Amino acid sequence: MKPVRVLVADDHTILREGLVAILNASPDCQVVAQASDGMAAVELALRLRPNVVVLDLSMPKLNGIEVVRRLTQELDSTRLLVLTMHAEEEYVLHAVRAGAAGFLLKDTASSELLAATRALAAGRGYFGTHAAAILAQQVQQPQVKLDDPYRSLTEREREVFHLIVEGMTTKEIAKHIGTTTKTAENHRSRVLGKLEARNTAELIRYAARHRLLD
Repeated sequence: MKPVRVLVADDHTILREGLVAILNASPDCQVVAQASDGMAAVELALRLRPNVVVLDLSMPKLNGIEVVRRLTQELDSTRLLVLTMHAEEEYVLHAVRAGAAGFLLKDTASSELLAATRALAAGRGYFGTHAAAILAQQVQQPQVKLDDPYRSLTEREREVFHLIVEGMTTKEIAKHIGTTTKTAENHRSRVLGKLEARNTAELIRYAARHRLLD
């Protein structure tokens, strides 16, 4: 059998390299690429089409939830496994609703990481004990709703939102996304308007309040 092709995305180098070592030590897994930010994770996944992407939720340039959402939409055969330190209910539910097929906390044993990777590659889901309990509760209490913190932002506007929060100027954003300064300014204005923020400071407070800071 061919090994499971895995992409690992995490902005903490030591942790990312540890995950790579664990996966590569298994004869049925092969790490084909590493990414240190959300945008790189999306670009590499679209180019390499791995079987499984193991990713953190808190990454620079593009939030992990948005990475899951984009790759779910664009790659039918790639499964997304979230590995994060964020145990709150909203993170689990938002990740699953975005398209994640697995969810583990970072205190998970290496054997469970491997088991989850194999399960996703085989077309199954895999959720750690904590995430499974949250999902079970959601099934039992479907009236509990979570609003999408991105509201009606388009894919491009979500990207611009994170770039603004990171502190990029309009000119820097324009260069980063490959457009004119005027277009970048239009994106910025729409982001502020849709999230009801009057300026960058309010946008950062919104990101912090909705746990969207990297």
